[in-house]
Amino acid sequence: MAKKAFTYSVTPSVPRVTVEWFSLALKDFAKAVGAGKTKRILLVIDGAGWHRSNRLKIPDGIHLEILPPYSPELQPAERLWSLSDEPLVNRCFDTIESIEEILCQRCMHLATQMQEQVRRLTQFHWWPA
Repeated sequence: MAKKAFTYSVTPSVPRVTVEWFSLALKDFAKAVGAGKTKRILLVIDGAGWHRSNRLKIPDGIHLEILPPYSPELQPAERLWSLSDEPLVNRCFDTIESIEEILCQRCMHLATQMQEQVRRLTQFHWWPA
């Protein structure tokens, strides 16, 4: 069975995650995977504030499971820090915007040029194929 991936691009016009942004991402994700009354998706996420907000709009067919606190071994994205923060190491930035610009560029590079490296770091052997 082929593995499918969903990538929701963060562009410089939306540099910060908010409850509203995450609600839109969930809506687009639900549409992309066909979630609804006859197809249910369990999405495992960390306990970020925008993941737990009462204002979050969760589409039909999407069920969120919050990981326990302090459990990076259960969150594959934790293994990506070495790739994502590489362009920031040993550098000094004058503004937060310059850091955001570098990180946005790096995320786009990871999504378009380094898929295999990301896959190797995030696909745990105990996850179903």
